[in-house]
Amino acid sequence: MANPLCEKLGIAVPIIQAPMGGTGFVTRLAAAVCNAGGLGILHLWRADIPVLRAQIRELKGLTDKPFAVNLNMQFPQDDRLEACLQEGVPVISFFWGDPGDRVLKAQDGGAVVMHTIGSVREALTSVQRGVDIVVAQGWEAGGHVRGTVSTMALVPAVVDAVGPLPVVAAGGIADGRGMAAALALGAAGVWIGTRFLASREVNLHPRYRERLLQAGEEDTVYLENLYDIGWPDAPHRVLRNKVVDAWEAAGRPMSGQRPGEGEIVARSEALGEAVRYRIFMASADVEGDIDALPFWCGQGVGLVREIMPAAEILREIHGDAQKILKALGSGG
Repeated sequence: MANPLCEKLGIAVPIIQAPMGGTGFVTRLAAAVCNAGGLGILHLWRADIPVLRAQIRELKGLTDKPFAVNLNMQFPQDDRLEACLQEGVPVISFFWGDPGDRVLKAQDGGAVVMHTIGSVREALTSVQRGVDIVVAQGWEAGGHVRGTVSTMALVPAVVDAVGPLPVVAAGGIADGRGMAAALALGAAGVWIGTRFLASREVNLHPRYRERLLQAGEEDTVYLENLYDIGWPDAPHRVLRNKVVDAWEAAGRPMSGQRPGEGEIVARSEALGEAVRYRIFMASADVEGDIDALPFWCGQGVGLVREIMPAAEILREIHGDAQKILKALGSGG
């Protein structure tokens, strides 16, 4: 299923692992995806420069395949971008806002540039900036959600607006059927997060994994202002839990008036204290009230029923998509 996206990124399979934060798994997950033929991404947009360099070098020790580093435009990223280029990162993924002249800087440094957007308007700005690949993120996506349009409606609109530039579909894609549908809409590849979150390489807390495997497509909630993400106007999607229920029962109060605000609900040796409403990853070493933590995931969680190695997940999705497209092409 090689195509211009694969050629541009130097990968064999048009599947990209969405950037996900956490401790002790980001490099392992990215390496597993890269070694299986996809593109793994490191989530380093808040990392100190020494940590960023160390994780890039760690990943390079685990794979000789192309990979990406994700940088969020809501934070100062010039120093991180420079460090990435110095470390020879082959792909830079920009997110949440206009990357401006950083696109040209990254390309001059030898990197391919992807930009995640949530609307046609943003996609056209990406083209003006000169990006190599546009990632169209639908409202179904988990974690940080850029736009308000569904993947089914957004992807073909973006493809029509920016073609022949490669477009990657993101949001709610968790199996081969979703990948086949995205390709039929004109996407050159897919961006997958929630399904890879449920991989063996990710050291989630057992309770987080349990919730993922039990959840249906209606069990996530899109929130505009519940969790303290770290920058303004940052909607997000998580699994519904007792914190969400209590906040809604209280009338969805703003920051400073939320039930239990400021309480320490859990602790992690690696991450420190988890304060209610602050972003935190429920990794395996966390102790405390796990159900009070945000469980990031998208609406595709309803299709996740098994923990598997990341490489097997990638191969299964890709293989099923090929079979579906072949059957459709033959009229069967």
